Amino acid sequence: MVRHADVQALTRCPYKNRLDRCTAQFGCQNKRQPQSNDHLPVCGGDDKIDYRTAWETDPASLEQIRQTLGQALDDQEQSMSGGVRHGDQCAAAMVGKTLFDFADEMSVRVPTSCGRSGECHECIVDVKSGMDALSPRTADEAFLRDGYRLACQASVLDADADIEFALLRRSPKILTAHDQHEVVLDPMVTRRDDRVYYDGERIDDYREHIYGIALDVGTTTIVAELVDLETGQSVWQSSFENPQRFGGSDVMNRISYDAGEFRGELHKAVINTLNTEIREMVRKLRFSRHEIYEIVIVGNSTMRDLFFNMDVQTIGQKPYRSLTEYALLEGERETTAVTELASNLEIFANKKARVYGAPLIGSHVGGDVVADLVALEIEKQTDVFMLTDVGTNTEVVVGNRDRLIAASCPAGPAFEGGVITYGMPGCDGAIETLRYNGGTWEYQVIGETEPVGICGSGLIDLLAELRRHDLMEPKGLFANGQMELEIVPEYGITFSRKDASELAQAKAANYCGQLILMREFGVSPDTLHRLYLAGGFANYVDADAAVEIGFIAPTPLDRVQKIGNSAAEGARIMLLSKAKRDAIDRLIRDIEHVELETMPDFFDIFVDGCQFQRMQMQRGK
Repeated sequence: MVRHADVQALTRCPYKNRLDRCTAQFGCQNKRQPQSNDHLPVCGGDDKIDYRTAWETDPASLEQIRQTLGQALDDQEQSMSGGVRHGDQCAAAMVGKTLFDFADEMSVRVPTSCGRSGECHECIVDVKSGMDALSPRTADEAFLRDGYRLACQASVLDADADIEFALLRRSPKILTAHDQHEVVLDPMVTRRDDRVYYDGERIDDYREHIYGIALDVGTTTIVAELVDLETGQSVWQSSFENPQRFGGSDVMNRISYDAGEFRGELHKAVINTLNTEIREMVRKLRFSRHEIYEIVIVGNSTMRDLFFNMDVQTIGQKPYRSLTEYALLEGERETTAVTELASNLEIFANKKARVYGAPLIGSHVGGDVVADLVALEIEKQTDVFMLTDVGTNTEVVVGNRDRLIAASCPAGPAFEGGVITYGMPGCDGAIETLRYNGGTWEYQVIGETEPVGICGSGLIDLLAELRRHDLMEPKGLFANGQMELEIVPEYGITFSRKDASELAQAKAANYCGQLILMREFGVSPDTLHRLYLAGGFANYVDADAAVEIGFIAPTPLDRVQKIGNSAAEGARIMLLSKAKRDAIDRLIRDIEHVELETMPDFFDIFVDGCQFQRMQMQRGK
């Protein structure tokens, strides 16, 4: 407030009133003709230059002064070596300004609902560099660690430093659309005359619309879809990064975080982000939030239970079960599905709206895989298939409608933007395809903008091209003993041995899940009827490249089918059909869950999986 007043004292003419009308009784070149019946002239000053120059009566003199002042400002900016950067925008660093102030200056929208007091915890940003040049964390930021800060609390202490920050909320390209199935409408929320009912219970008068939200909460990315429950039509689709990553990049880290003194912050973060998205829907589509009557959420066991603010500690300890699983086994529940009032979760919806959390298969295999099976119409699958839902926590299912086995593979975030030096989600600026051409790399960037990093599909291309051209050995060693390769030197994008090692371990987790489940079911890659690839970046992965490095099983490519956002589609189907919801709840109780790490040769398979080569099935026979 004081800083703002200081600036205004120098740049806002004291004769300009709050309505931008000129009250001066002398001539001024900034005076404009009065509008309507207002007798006062309009002030044409821009509040960006010393107001006293407006009193000059000689236009040439005025222009000379403007040029002099403009040059002085340019010289001042050049003398300041520090800057605050967000994406491709940069502003001169100034002591005392908060990161929120710089975001305002760059027209970057940072979510907040507390007036920048630090109470809502919505304005979390990821400080990429220059953390030491910022003020120490305040008490309101005690729940954060690593490079995360509240934009409203972090202020610049060193004007000569280079500081870079990024929002937790970015919109990935890869999760914005999916194929939609025809569904016989049978929603929980219905209308009879001018009344709205939930499963037969009257909950509201008809307001004009009956909407529901299908929500796929992934460890890295969240997909939201607004659906008209009377027509079945999709009204709004969006995707954005999961804001919980300040608590860790994978489920085990988030479980550990939620065990500490800041339990509930991860729940609060995802609810706040959902509410921000709902407000955006409401604003752009011009409807009332009270017209949202149900939300169906799918996600792995940890993501789902954190959403409902449930204790997730049992999921992090053997046998890795949700509290709802234990309650089902003890006869205290009839299903692992969860239903709660939206108002109890403080979600921006009708006060009697319900939130339905899809049931779990077992351990870390959660409602997202249940939704995948709904989208695959599992009741019609007579031939043996393998479903691989690729993500930070990859899930694999093998079988058909008569028998299904499933496993969870803790792949980690390497292929989704985490731990890799220039890794990033599939957002604008991400390299999504790479080809090696005689010493140089040809690439394609999402958003047709300058490259910032490489997303998952690009990383798979990169690894495959390095192997094809003998630039990297199966164990990840570079030719000629190099420790780092230049990929896009003009933008400083490189790939290191450490990056390769991180990707090898992430790939090995997927490798183990696929190989062990096929072996347990008694099938091989070439006898699978279909290999379904779902989730995350899978829809943009080059299947041939993925097979070459052992990322997916070597099934004939004409049998590999990318099914896009099948978890989001399954959530939409469950939102529109109570019958589908009930049917899948019954079916999943017979799915066999396989604990990969209990296999006697698990470690040997994992080591094989760390090599960048095609999957070999002979082990364990």
